[in-house]
Amino acid sequence: MNRKEFVKNIRSAPGQYWDMIIIGGGATGLGIAMDAATRGYRTLLLEQADFAKGTSSRSTKLVHGGVRYLAQGDVALVREALYERGLLLQNAPHLAHNQQFIIPHYSWWQGPFYTIGLKVYDLLSGRLSLGRSKHISKAEAIKRLPTIRPEGLKGGIVYHDGQFDDARLAINIAQTAAEGGAVLLNYFKVNGLLKQSNGRINGVKAQDLETGETYSLSARTVINATGVFVDEILQLDNPAARRMVKPSQGVHLVLDSAFLDSDSAIMIPKTPDGRVLFAVPWHGKVLLGTTDTPLDDHSMEPIALEEEINFILETAAKYLSRPPSRADVRSVFAGLRPLAAPQKSTGSTKEISRSHKILVAPSGLITITGGKWTTFRRMAEDTVDEAIKTGGIPPAKCQTKDLHIHGYQLQPSATEPLNVYGSDATMLKAFISLFPELNHQLHPRLPYIKAQVIWAVRHEMARTVEDTLARRLRALFLDAAAAIDMAPSVAALMAEEMGKDEEWQKAQVKEFTAMAQHYLLNNNSAHEQMRVTA
Repeated sequence: MNRKEFVKNIRSAPGQYWDMIIIGGGATGLGIAMDAATRGYRTLLLEQADFAKGTSSRSTKLVHGGVRYLAQGDVALVREALYERGLLLQNAPHLAHNQQFIIPHYSWWQGPFYTIGLKVYDLLSGRLSLGRSKHISKAEAIKRLPTIRPEGLKGGIVYHDGQFDDARLAINIAQTAAEGGAVLLNYFKVNGLLKQSNGRINGVKAQDLETGETYSLSARTVINATGVFVDEILQLDNPAARRMVKPSQGVHLVLDSAFLDSDSAIMIPKTPDGRVLFAVPWHGKVLLGTTDTPLDDHSMEPIALEEEINFILETAAKYLSRPPSRADVRSVFAGLRPLAAPQKSTGSTKEISRSHKILVAPSGLITITGGKWTTFRRMAEDTVDEAIKTGGIPPAKCQTKDLHIHGYQLQPSATEPLNVYGSDATMLKAFISLFPELNHQLHPRLPYIKAQVIWAVRHEMARTVEDTLARRLRALFLDAAAAIDMAPSVAALMAEEMGKDEEWQKAQVKEFTAMAQHYLLNNNSAHEQMRVTA
């Protein structure tokens, strides 16, 4: 994971042919790169921003079959997702773990209704089950969820699903792909497609956004795995291509752990407008979400709508004994789901498919869309299989079902914040022992230390302050005001490591601070209030 070496690789042999060029460095693209590289194919991935910059770092942090999809009758999707959930917990135990959920119920009929439904969920998970669901009494529900609203509570249903750190997993998947021989470049934008005289695609035109240098890169197959941006790449191939994606915005609020005060998560299966609401413990905070808001436009930095924020706060207030307010929100973030668009618009995204779809254009451009984090491995396997057929590439068997992802470690060898590094934590601790001054905490409200910033630059291709504070460390998503406070010291550490000057530091802090304002509910006033109350 060294960007300088990766650029040197593509520059040293300009006429080389890649078996697969993958456009997009989110969960889907990175999964494809890992699959292709571990099969032995020459693999190049190009991402216009940072790895997992978009949707893939803004999920609800769940590895799950999807209880609501079972309610919709999509048994095949749920079975596939539960199988993939089991594989991911086996292959990346340092980042994905078993999470207990409780559905509180306030009417007698909900108890048997949800208990039966979750028994079906258990059966569909088969040998990869994470634990049996069961009904618990009101007293037991309150014991496990001390902040649940007790008035009218009849009991609860316990079930199990997976939880993970999405952006950290994305980086580990990239590292696994690199170890398999893949070349992966962030801040490398594809702005054109190369075609033969017969109209078949045989490469891409791309630009290194850090240097401005342009490249023509040849490949047997080109894969469009750009999430909500797939239509832009399709239109590079065919300006008349119909839209494949209907974006849906999901918003999350982050609160202090006291609002849940439990290791168990809450799942509300049906809110007044039919959506699902989760309250999940995550890195010492509580994640509340999510929403399903259909959008016509999309951007790299989607912004939460007021009605989405109000919906989450108002719904949470119905179930928590201490209703959260805007002032309690440490961070708010929005992500866009690349749902496969229906033929006719329904105006709602709750029913639009989460199953993935693969399209092969007449030019040979392969586009993968839909799906979700849980099924990224299967999506990648299906896409590489299609690329083998489309590109006439000698077939090789998929290796990822039992592939240990970089960092694999059954039992953590470190505590927060180094536990997410898995097997890398040992090297990181050795690095800290050599440079003890880097064992200094960056902010009193978050556990992150200076050494993690250096590690992010040296080993995880962090190129900007945002890369570090949002995705290598999760500071921006956990406490936006604290992340803004950390930006100058992070910029200084990165500048020294990368050989950047003071002007770069100032520009980085300014850019990050402007972007991070959207993660604060009340912008500067909220920032100041949180600093005063810290």
